[in-house]
Amino acid sequence: MIHDVDHPGVSNAQLVKEFDDMAALYENKSVAEQNSVDLAWGLLMDTAYTDLRRVLFANDEEKKRFRQLLVNSVMATDIFDPDLKQVRNKRWERAFSEKHEIAQEGSDLKATIVIEHIIQAADVSHTMQHWHVYQKWNRRLFNEMYKAYKSGRLERNPSEGWYKGELWFYDNYIIPLAKKLKDCGVFGVSSDEFLNYASMNRSEWEAKGESIVAELVQRAEERYGKKTKQLQGDSNDMSADNNDGSIGSLTAG
Repeated sequence: MIHDVDHPGVSNAQLVKEFDDMAALYENKSVAEQNSVDLAWGLLMDTAYTDLRRVLFANDEEKKRFRQLLVNSVMATDIFDPDLKQVRNKRWERAFSEKHEIAQEGSDLKATIVIEHIIQAADVSHTMQHWHVYQKWNRRLFNEMYKAYKSGRLERNPSEGWYKGELWFYDNYIIPLAKKLKDCGVFGVSSDEFLNYASMNRSEWEAKGESIVAELVQRAEERYGKKTKQLQGDSNDMSADNNDGSIGSLTAG
């Protein structure tokens, strides 16, 4: 429910490049994720949710454990932070290695790791569902990034690497994640469905992706290109007006 609350529509890396106040507040680490947690936690602490808090945790110890799970789960969706990724991989190996059976500690660790991987899967669930679901949300993400590019908040045109990037994402994140969901044994036969859909979508994207990207670019240009040209035209007009010695400025969003 709280993942990506108040998301700014650009990546953490872009927020850092822009010296955004949010990036400074969180010291350039998991910026959007930490912001989501803080906003949601602040709301949960409101007096309006006293009854909900009583259900979620009965004492300070349970409250501490709940917050720890909450933070770990949302931070798990920052998949591009190499340090966090390394920590998660090591914890997975520790929790599910046949050499480590640590009674209650091992059970708690496994539960935490599984919860983190569930929210990771939920974050990219469109990639493990039917092709038309994958395409719907892939298109929306492309449009969001293309809009950011056209507005000057993304240096590189996303279309340039979109086709190969999706293949890389499937090979290095989606399919390995689907295999982990199967290995943890929590989802039963449903885990086979996740992996099968991921594999099929990957194959279909490999066959059709290049033509789909061309179509995405055409539609995105029709939607956002005209707005950008209008902004540029307004800027040029303003510059011409200002050449008469008047003082003025134009701030593009």
